Amino acid sequence: MPQSNFWSIYQHGFARIAACTGHTVIADPRANAEAVLRQARECAQDGVAVAVFPELGLCGYSIEDLLLQDALLDEVEQAVRTVVEGSADLLPVLVVGAPLRHRNRVYNCAVLVHRGRVLGVVPKSYPPNYREFYERRQIAAGDDERGGTIRVGGETVPFGVDLLFEAADVPGLVLHAEVCEDMWIPVPPSAEAALAGATVLVNLSGSPITVGRAEDRKLLCRSASSRCLAAYVYSAAGLGESTTDLSWDGQTLIYENGALLAESDRFPMGDQYAVADVDLDLLRQERTRMGTFDDNRRTHAARTGDFRTVSFELDPPASDLGLRRRLERFPFVPADPDRLALDCYEAYNIQVAGLQQRLAAIGGPKVVIGVSGGLDSTHALIVAAQAMDRAGRPRTDILAFTLPGFATSDHTKDNAHKLMRSLGVTAAELDITPTARLMLKEMDHPFASGEPVYDVTFENVQAGLRTDYLFRLANQRGGIVLGTGDLSELALGWSTYGVGDQMSHYNVNSGVPKTLMQHLIRWVIGSGQFDEETGKTLAAILDTEISPELVPGEEMQSTESKIGPYALHDFTLFHVLRYGFRPSKIAFLAWHAWHDTEAGAWPPNFPEAKRVAYDLPQIRHWLDVFCRRFFAFAQFKRSAMPNGPKVSAGGSLSPRGDWRAPSDSTARAWLRDLARFDLPETEG
Repeated sequence: MPQSNFWSIYQHGFARIAACTGHTVIADPRANAEAVLRQARECAQDGVAVAVFPELGLCGYSIEDLLLQDALLDEVEQAVRTVVEGSADLLPVLVVGAPLRHRNRVYNCAVLVHRGRVLGVVPKSYPPNYREFYERRQIAAGDDERGGTIRVGGETVPFGVDLLFEAADVPGLVLHAEVCEDMWIPVPPSAEAALAGATVLVNLSGSPITVGRAEDRKLLCRSASSRCLAAYVYSAAGLGESTTDLSWDGQTLIYENGALLAESDRFPMGDQYAVADVDLDLLRQERTRMGTFDDNRRTHAARTGDFRTVSFELDPPASDLGLRRRLERFPFVPADPDRLALDCYEAYNIQVAGLQQRLAAIGGPKVVIGVSGGLDSTHALIVAAQAMDRAGRPRTDILAFTLPGFATSDHTKDNAHKLMRSLGVTAAELDITPTARLMLKEMDHPFASGEPVYDVTFENVQAGLRTDYLFRLANQRGGIVLGTGDLSELALGWSTYGVGDQMSHYNVNSGVPKTLMQHLIRWVIGSGQFDEETGKTLAAILDTEISPELVPGEEMQSTESKIGPYALHDFTLFHVLRYGFRPSKIAFLAWHAWHDTEAGAWPPNFPEAKRVAYDLPQIRHWLDVFCRRFFAFAQFKRSAMPNGPKVSAGGSLSPRGDWRAPSDSTARAWLRDLARFDLPETEG
């Protein structure tokens, strides 16, 4: 590995990949070799590890019977030597397309070149012979070429479809090449290669363009990357190919596990490439978690077990190359408006359907809920209202209580009453302060003697009484207590255990992160789920500071000033829960996502006043807090959490679902990882 540098992508499990296309000169291998090297040099300056070029790019894909001309094939071999020699001082592995003579045939090949040597040659498995294609007239099928060698540039090198190319000094970077049509068949060579260990699947393509074909390519690339838990890199031929009967668009694509990382403009006039930083850690984690991936390997062991591995040293740069991939500031909240609207529709209906089914399954009890005027209880209440509507039951079967304590503000209490009134639920107010005073007095707490002691006990007496009242009210009135605590609070243990807000009969919010909650409520308003008056009240609640309102005398007791920004905690939670990333890597990602308010997209309708930036010391501090609370403290609360539906693909924290962990663990390993790098106090 390169010398340790926190700012280097290669220190954090990434590899920079490029899919290149350009102006092909028909039947002029010398000119095309120079064009490859021109782009290769640009890629090298950009820190690219792998650069992929189009099918038969050294001579042109569309040359038909010229592929059988000795003069042309001689020049192709010389062009390969030119590329090899020119690569001696360049960083990237170059994957170039060339027709090569072998035995008594010509093969359509991917030639992998690195630092002055040919690593190996992979023939096209399935040359097409239908519709506009007539390749088998000139090209031999390579599907049965395994375990062989070929002479290239005076050297004997590995030849076959059974080749993997592994970077010894970049963990997880394992390449496999296939050519154009190989992607379009039911069982592509890349599928077997992925099972054998390939993580970056590259496709050198000619692929003339017709209406609709670009979307078909994207579908196949996305599918291959998703099914194979891999990156899929696609490069198609562009300008310069023969237009006798066809045309060409030079499409380039880079997908990773079903997500489009990069693509270039189609129909380019000259050289261009799509470039992205592929997350090798993510791919490895996905394969580790998805045991059926390896089960599939065992099923196909007869084919995948004899792949050959060609090892090479990439020697990647240790410098700061930036990060070439889109990062969501809010991983649970996509910035794309259409995607966010769909996510909100699905999340809300998952919650409503979950509660509706639970109520039906246990005899249709009433719903008892505490309404504070904050985001979480507001959202749980509107979920309950919708569940009642769909079940054909009156909303008066929702028994909603606001339970003011020592520090409850008039603003939040008024919002709670307005919301309950506009929804038409059975509403009541139950002041807990007399009972809380009695309990504190019986406990001989200093507050009972007039001392301004507002400790954890003082806070938890209030939180516990609220829940205690709700459970007893549910007993009395034939209901179940609906929980309101969210996924982020569960992660941090920000709840009162047992007889407190940690407990309920059913919790519709347990799968919803705090950063998504406001967008769900905005979606409910915008999609007209309720009447205009309810919408206005919901909008007012959205503008309220997140606060437990337990300590009197403070202008506003801010949860985030004590526990940390939910934006950063949810960012960490997603990458810990979904991918198991190291804290040091999460810090690297968080800095790139959060250090500049002007960089990257914000979710739609996100308030301008709340668009903040975080520097590296802040990110590291709150990562430390998260690791201590999540790994070493909060699990005992999650181990006893109530039932509730999983909502986000990012995961849930149910001990019966996504997350099973001991309640008596330590956070030492994560804290030591965070200390691995001498993190600078300023940006890179």
